[in-house]
Amino acid sequence: MQSVSLSGIWKLKIIGENVYHIGEEELDAPVPGSVYGALLDNGRMPDPHYRINEPDALKLMENDFEYATAFEVADGMRKADALLLHFDGIDTLSDIWLNGRLLGHTDNMHRIWEFHVGSFVREGSNELQVRLYSPNRYCREQNDRVFAGGETDTLTGFPHLRKAHCMLGWDWGPRLPDAGIFRDVRLIAVDRARLESVYVLQHHERPDTSERDFGGEEASESAAASQETSNVQVTLTFQIKTEEFVQKSERTAGERLIKRVTVTPPAGQWAAGKKWTVEGDAEELSLRVDHPLLWWPNGYGEQPLYTAEVSLLYADGRLLDTWIRRIGLRTAGVNTGKDEWGSGFAHEVNGLKIFAMGAEYIPEDNLFCRITKERTRRLLKDCVEANYNTIRVWGGGYYPDDWFYDICDELGLLVWQDCMFACASYELTDEFEENIRAEIRDNVRRLRHHACLALWSGNNEMEAQVMEKEWSPSMKQTGDYIRIFEYIIPKVLKEEDPQAFYWPSSPSSGGSFDDPNDENRGDAHYWQVWHGNLPFTAYRDHFFRYLSEFGFQSFPCLKTVEAFTEKEDRNIFSRVMEMHQRGRGANGKILSYLSAMYLYPRDFPHLLYASQLLQADAVRYGIEHFRRHRGRCMGTLVWQLNDIWPGASWSSIDYYGRWKALHYTEKRAFAPLMISCEEKGELDGRPYCIAEPAPIEKSVRLHVANETGREAVGTVKWRLCGPDSRVFHSGDCPVTVPAYDGIWLEKLDFSEEDELSVNVSYEFVVDGETVSEGCCLFTAPKHYRYEDPLLSCTVKGDVITVTARAFAQKVDIEAVDGDVWLSDNFFDMQAGERRVRILRGKAKEFTVKSVYDIARLPFQP
Repeated sequence: MQSVSLSGIWKLKIIGENVYHIGEEELDAPVPGSVYGALLDNGRMPDPHYRINEPDALKLMENDFEYATAFEVADGMRKADALLLHFDGIDTLSDIWLNGRLLGHTDNMHRIWEFHVGSFVREGSNELQVRLYSPNRYCREQNDRVFAGGETDTLTGFPHLRKAHCMLGWDWGPRLPDAGIFRDVRLIAVDRARLESVYVLQHHERPDTSERDFGGEEASESAAASQETSNVQVTLTFQIKTEEFVQKSERTAGERLIKRVTVTPPAGQWAAGKKWTVEGDAEELSLRVDHPLLWWPNGYGEQPLYTAEVSLLYADGRLLDTWIRRIGLRTAGVNTGKDEWGSGFAHEVNGLKIFAMGAEYIPEDNLFCRITKERTRRLLKDCVEANYNTIRVWGGGYYPDDWFYDICDELGLLVWQDCMFACASYELTDEFEENIRAEIRDNVRRLRHHACLALWSGNNEMEAQVMEKEWSPSMKQTGDYIRIFEYIIPKVLKEEDPQAFYWPSSPSSGGSFDDPNDENRGDAHYWQVWHGNLPFTAYRDHFFRYLSEFGFQSFPCLKTVEAFTEKEDRNIFSRVMEMHQRGRGANGKILSYLSAMYLYPRDFPHLLYASQLLQADAVRYGIEHFRRHRGRCMGTLVWQLNDIWPGASWSSIDYYGRWKALHYTEKRAFAPLMISCEEKGELDGRPYCIAEPAPIEKSVRLHVANETGREAVGTVKWRLCGPDSRVFHSGDCPVTVPAYDGIWLEKLDFSEEDELSVNVSYEFVVDGETVSEGCCLFTAPKHYRYEDPLLSCTVKGDVITVTARAFAQKVDIEAVDGDVWLSDNFFDMQAGERRVRILRGKAKEFTVKSVYDIARLPFQP
């Protein structure tokens, strides 16, 4: 098989009058690429992220567009048994023309599109045009025909269009429904036959027991995740489908087709140079891997990746086609067994229940041409640096490129994969069913070999929303929900990846509108902290089995705000700042929560800082609580990891890759060994402002969580200190924490102390090293009697030393003349020194601040 890329520089023109007054001139346009991207490259439109440029960019998508290129076809390709024009991704509505003849129509950006062109090509130059049609008009026209409701921050009618929904707007992103050819275009010549699909099944067994899959209910929870795999045998079965373009009766004996499978161990491993090979003409070929090295999620073991190669050949050895992928040897599923609390929900890898720690991934830009392998790798490595083991690919975006999953394989990030349906009511027709069947099949076949793939979920939040009639679904659309997500999609998945775990929706208790919000079964989304205005301590009233979505908003740092504003815009209620805040009323909500926790910030930069502290603490309360109840709860995925543009949102890493306070806090809260505190104080008692407030409990219960395969032996130390860091009381306690478990320490009661003048610092020390630490107050920070810590910092090489003269909370080290990523930041410290390392980035000048500085000077209006 021959494959020639047609990607490169094409010509683009806008059809008709447009907001940027560009005539029907042809502009150079890269493919893969997009309309917005090409116009920006040619200097014909302003950056849609800057200030309030978004509305004009949205108006541009009322137009149609045409991409065109010319190519020649070699004689050998023209004489092939089949000649195919292959598009890995077209966004979205298009007609494809070759030499003036219509090849076909596309209406789904999530699909692979292929057209037979053998009878269309000619000698010499061939003219290829892709006419793209307005997504805006299509959504309106289809919704006028049949109403399909959905997320109100998105263009009306979006459920009718199989396009990344958030490109048309969301409550954290702009309405920038770009168009283009966003993945590779190839011309493929096939001689006789090609590989249509390859599916790799894994069977893990222990030789000392009867044959069974290694995992499930019988697996030992206490087994340490390690590379000691001599008690496991792995058989790989390759199911190979071929597509033939010449009938078998027309072939000679020498043209009999055979398949060859070769598996090569990871480079540098014990079996370097060794290969396992099997060949034959059957549709299934199996081989057994000796001494298998198992793949584990981050924090549980290594991520060895084997290379699997499937070749399609003639019997005389001539090669027709090759399929090469990297695979990890592992079992993966979700344990939903019943227990004393209801039904569990836990990722289970190689028989071990995993406590999921991570966040939701959304598209990194509305302009997909800006999403690069390098940018994504940096984002996912930042996840690993914050101790993530799981990423949820959210259902209102797109199915990422192959390299996204390759990186997750390498880094050990489990992927909860939503199908691309979210917050909507869909109208099921024969055409829509055919379209989504092809979409699911294309993507399951593309992704199913990946070790990182943990589960498929049908949609985001739709089971609960349809049941509650949130988007006013018709009776038909209510029934269509069940048909799509509990019949069509799982049936395709069972055909294409029977070893995969399917979950109908998120949240869900298993489907059929059976109380999808039941916290004792399945997964849950919890938004009473934030949308419900409840305090951070409200998490402690719940024990979700797997919290797959929760979060809190903040503003990005000043450098990011400066990138999309002018000086006069830098007020959170300015038109520009509100344009970059898509959560309705969210700026006021941030201020409402701020009023409960902090004094009014003295200026705009300190307001941004305080918002990030709120976000970090809100999420920390949740993570720490649920980790203290491992076993009952088995997952915390934070909404959200990243941003699609610069602005206020729930992200822990902003659009430019800068870590917010939340990401540093997640690094501590997701640490394999983590000490936390369940404190009682003013936030749990009666309001202090009543005339005769009742006495309140002021106590601390410390807990150590161990998400490693070995018991942790160490010492818990605590100190009750004053604002000047003077120690009033202290204690220590030796502890042994079992593997994949946690222990509580006895409650410490400080009810006789002045809540305004004491704080508790605590740490877990192993072999003389502090592996986790924290601090708590018994009042809101706004009422604590901080003393000026007189913070300062010095830099020597890649080490920053912070010095404090008194207790300092949420110490923020900020680079003035560059960007740096640190080993720790936004931390608490008592008087003394604290050292952190610069992980990457460069700067010469730094500033340092703490909670004390939020209102250090009188407010200046």
